[in-house]
Amino acid sequence: MATQITNYQCPACTGPLHFVGASGMLECDYCDMKYTVKEIEELYSVKDDKAEAAFEKASQKAKSAEDDYGWGADAENMRSYNCPSCGAELICDSTTAATSCPYCGNPTIVPGQFGGTRRPDYVIPFKLNKDEAISALRKHYKKKPLIPSAFSKENHIKEIKGIYVPFWLYSCEAGGEVRYDATKVRTWREGDYLCTETSFYDVQRSGNAAFENIPVDGSSKMPDAHMDSIEPYDYSDLKDFSVAYLPGFLADKYDVGAEECASRALLRAERSVAQELRNTVIGYTTVTETSNTVRTDGHEVKYGLLPVWMLYTKWKDKDYLFAMNGQTGKLIGDLPVSVGKFFAWFLGLGSVLSAVAVAVRMLI
Repeated sequence: MATQITNYQCPACTGPLHFVGASGMLECDYCDMKYTVKEIEELYSVKDDKAEAAFEKASQKAKSAEDDYGWGADAENMRSYNCPSCGAELICDSTTAATSCPYCGNPTIVPGQFGGTRRPDYVIPFKLNKDEAISALRKHYKKKPLIPSAFSKENHIKEIKGIYVPFWLYSCEAGGEVRYDATKVRTWREGDYLCTETSFYDVQRSGNAAFENIPVDGSSKMPDAHMDSIEPYDYSDLKDFSVAYLPGFLADKYDVGAEECASRALLRAERSVAQELRNTVIGYTTVTETSNTVRTDGHEVKYGLLPVWMLYTKWKDKDYLFAMNGQTGKLIGDLPVSVGKFFAWFLGLGSVLSAVAVAVRMLI
């Protein structure tokens, strides 16, 4: 019976393959052979087609998962597959599209997750490898002197994961008019009198702009604030989608639809136009917006996978999340603060300020 998943293995030695951003090729972990994306696409096209067909025809295993595994209410969100290399059973989230077998280590792709309308239009391949991501995190720690020492040593930094996150990419036009009440205040002195003159203005600005590839993540598992914070991406690196970019990384398909995410993208476009119009209102003492008719006019949307390095870690029963743009290296992360270090820093600062105050008094 055809399996629903595909292992990407080296044609020379059957070792695991993974995509390497520096070379733009798939490299073998064992024999160091390198292959282009096109070569691997051609080699695995038949296997992927069969796996996708098996995925589409497979019975809904989640219905029986409650009895087989005791998943209960989580059953409909879980899937079970068998590794083609070692036969091990893989239990995955229903949105998992790329992972690796925990038993034999082979990169595992679920082509059916990208079948038909689920197929992404684009992908931006990872440029930063795991070692570069770990190095960037360590530098991030060094710039934060109040981090508990034990946290930076024990937070499993080597467990950082490279994930292709599903994003909707919106293109639209936005335009309209914004009006403001503005004032100019002039003050001068005439003898013993301080005179003030206030002039009132009705200011009007209008304009429009075109936007391309406004990103909104389509995964409910990804914190929107983190995904927004690691922007922007360089979209000149967009490639036509191929599953050959995925081996060696995790990947999810979207579980939040394009229409549901559209409002976030269109609101960003409207606010950007309004802000640009506001930036042209200069030379006034006060400016107050009174009306805003900036709106978007239709939109187009594409589906892409964008690279993110992520690390979930726990410290004293509290969760912390780090996210890094896998293309540019831009990093966002939550960090704990050492109470002891904070008070040491605070007392040290107080001592410095006291010394400065004494020196000033002596000078006086």
